[in-house]
Amino acid sequence: MVATSVASRVESLASSGIQLIPREYVRPKDELTSIGNIFEEEKKDEGPQVPTIDLKDIGSEDKAIREKCHQEIKKAAIEWGVMHLVNHGISDQLMDRVRVAGQAFFDEPIGEKEKYANDQATGKIQGYGSKLANNSCGQLEWEDYFFHLVLPEDKRDMSIWPKTPVDYIPATSEYAKELRGLATKIFSVLSLGLGLEEGRLEKEVGGMEELIVQLKINYYPKCPQPELALGVEAHTDVSALTFILHNMVPGLQLFYQGKWVTAKCVPNSIIMHIGDTIEILSNGKYKSILHRGVVNKEKVRISWAVFCEPPKEKIILKPLPETATEAEPPLFPPRTFAQHMEHKLFKKSQENTDTKICQPQEHGTNPPKTKTSHPQEQGTNPPEKRISQQQEQGNNPPKSG
Repeated sequence: MVATSVASRVESLASSGIQLIPREYVRPKDELTSIGNIFEEEKKDEGPQVPTIDLKDIGSEDKAIREKCHQEIKKAAIEWGVMHLVNHGISDQLMDRVRVAGQAFFDEPIGEKEKYANDQATGKIQGYGSKLANNSCGQLEWEDYFFHLVLPEDKRDMSIWPKTPVDYIPATSEYAKELRGLATKIFSVLSLGLGLEEGRLEKEVGGMEELIVQLKINYYPKCPQPELALGVEAHTDVSALTFILHNMVPGLQLFYQGKWVTAKCVPNSIIMHIGDTIEILSNGKYKSILHRGVVNKEKVRISWAVFCEPPKEKIILKPLPETATEAEPPLFPPRTFAQHMEHKLFKKSQENTDTKICQPQEHGTNPPKTKTSHPQEQGTNPPEKRISQQQEQGNNPPKSG
C-alpha cells in the first residue's frame, strides 16, 4: 500500500511520521525489482567495482610515473565514465567545512530554508527546492535540494547564497575554486588520452573564462519505504564533468554491464563523472554512464554535486574532428548545450508516450526503453544507455547522485 497525498517538501513528508509513501514517489514496477537495501549492496565485494584513481602522480616530473596515472584515468573514463578520486589535492579540512556548512543549512527549520526557495514556474531554478513532476505519471524523487551557480564569480547571484551558517559562502567559494583547478588537470589528461593538445577539451567547453560551474546539494531524507522510491532516477549528466562529495552514506549506483553497481564509500575521495558533453566531444570514446541515487530508512544522505558545463548557446557540441574517422564516423549531430538538453527532454517525453512508463513493464533491471530520433547516435552506445537518457526537464536543475 502507498499513501496518496504529497507534501511540498520531502523533508516535511519524511518527518511527518508517515509509514507509507505517496504513490507519486513509487517507481514503476520494472524498476522495483532492482532496488535493494543500499547498506547490504555497499558491503558486497564480488562483481565489478567503481575504480579508485590515485591522483598523487598526475603531475609527476617522472614521465613514466605520470603516464601511469594518466593511463589509469583514461582507462576508467573509457570503461566506466565514473571514478573515485583520492589524493586529489583538496584538503580534508576544506571538504569537512563544505559538509558542515551544507548540512547546517538543511538543519535549519523549513521556514528559514523557504526564504531561499526557488520559483520553478517562472524559470528561477536557483535556490532551495524539490523536483517538479515531469512526466505523465507525475513521478517524484525522494529529495530536496539547494542549487546555485558558483563560477564564474561575476555570474553569481549572492542574494540566494545562504547567510547562515556564516561559513557557507567562504567554504563554498574556496571549494569551488579548488575544484575548478582539479577540473583543469582532468581535462588535460583526458585531452592527452585522445591524442589532443592538453588544453583542447577545456577550451572546447568554454575555458577558464566561460565554463559554468554549478553546485547542487542533494538532501535525501530517511524514507519509510526505500524499496519503492529513488532519490534520483536513472540519468546521465549533461555536464562536461561532475564532481560529487557526500556524507559517507551510500546511495550512488551505476548501470554497468547490464547491472546496477553500488559505489563504495571511499574516505576522503571525490567521485567524478564524465558527462554527456565530454562523451560527445570524444565521439563516444569516453563514457557518460547511467546512474541513480537510492534512499534508505536509517540515515539521511547528503551529496554535493558540482557540475562543470559549457555555456548554453555559445559553443557547438559535436565530435572533434580528431576523434572521428571513416571507420568511426561521428555518433552525435552538432548541437548547442541548450539544444542537447532539449533533445534529452524530447526523448524523455517520447519515452513516456511510447512505452507508457506508468504501466508495468517487462525489462527487469534494464532502464525503460524508447526510440531515438537520430540514427547517427545509435552507433556503439549500448541500448540501455542510448535510449534511457533521462535528463532534468524544463525547470528542474541538473541531477546527480
